[in-house]
Amino acid sequence: MERGRPKKAEIVLLDHERAELQALAHSRSLPHSIVRRAQMILMSADGMNNASIAEHFDMSRPIVGFWRKRYLTQGIAGLYDESRPGRPRSYQDEQVADLLNKVLQEQPKIATHWSVRLAASETGISKSTVQRYLHLFGVQPHRSKSFKLSNDPQFVDKVRDIVGLYLNPPDKALVLCVDEKSQIQAIERSQPSLPAGLGHIEGVAHDYFRHGTTTLFAALDVATGEVVGQCKARHRHQEFLAFLQHLDRTIPEDLDIHLVIDNYITHKHSKVRAWLAQRPRYHVHYTPTYSSWLNQVERWFSLLNQRVLHRGSFKTVAQLTERIDRFVNEYNANSRPFVWTATADSILEKVHRLCKVICGTGH
Repeated sequence: MERGRPKKAEIVLLDHERAELQALAHSRSLPHSIVRRAQMILMSADGMNNASIAEHFDMSRPIVGFWRKRYLTQGIAGLYDESRPGRPRSYQDEQVADLLNKVLQEQPKIATHWSVRLAASETGISKSTVQRYLHLFGVQPHRSKSFKLSNDPQFVDKVRDIVGLYLNPPDKALVLCVDEKSQIQAIERSQPSLPAGLGHIEGVAHDYFRHGTTTLFAALDVATGEVVGQCKARHRHQEFLAFLQHLDRTIPEDLDIHLVIDNYITHKHSKVRAWLAQRPRYHVHYTPTYSSWLNQVERWFSLLNQRVLHRGSFKTVAQLTERIDRFVNEYNANSRPFVWTATADSILEKVHRLCKVICGTGH
């Protein structure tokens, strides 16, 4: 009769089983414990004993034997940890729902909006738990964003007209988004800036000296992204008309010109209208009221503000003008058109949803 420790059961892998284990063993996204167990099973199937495997992974032999046995009885599912009950929840679904309803539907008595501490004191839920639940459900009562609905009676027609120009521009024509950025201040910081370094950001003096203003007239070519810009001392209809005349001299006569402009009184002055009426190749497309976001040159103005004006320091208006002109030239050297993807129907649907929320008839 043979005595001694019973012989361990051998692990024999089929082709698909080995392929699954190798996928686990080489995974870079799974937990390291799962990857290591799959490697242990592969080594065992290749003939390595428990002692060698334990030494390779710097663990005890009983642990290797435990996972071998789990694989023999349960397969690959046995390599995963069993779910553990853990600590019971401190707050039930009803309490979480009450918290969210209060923050979303009610206003605090002593403030215009909820903070984490106000919500915690009102509901009796700990501050850290309130913060975790608000983050989990994407509720941000401390933040807000501005909006303005257009009251233009021709809003729908104007949106379809301008978006149609962007998505399907006419042949043998230029589509120019034209506007002016007025009252650009030549601001000189009262003290030199502190340069950024490792562990700290740039420091800029909060006060400044004003040295005058300039107005930038700009036209953005929708097809190429190139910008024509001119800085002028004022932004009357005379300056706007002079800018249009400058565009007219630089654009080939055989091209039609579609101008996308807003409803500023300067753009609708009688002399401007008369000048445009005498030139049949000009086609004016006015954006709806309170809808400057439809004019692509506004996006370029945002780039100008971010890269030049926001942190700039200028001692004279001439220095400011020179810096703006230099930015225009540098931008045009590597210009790319803005990619407009929104259709007129998607814009109108979004406005429709917003109107329903304001009226209380939808969410």
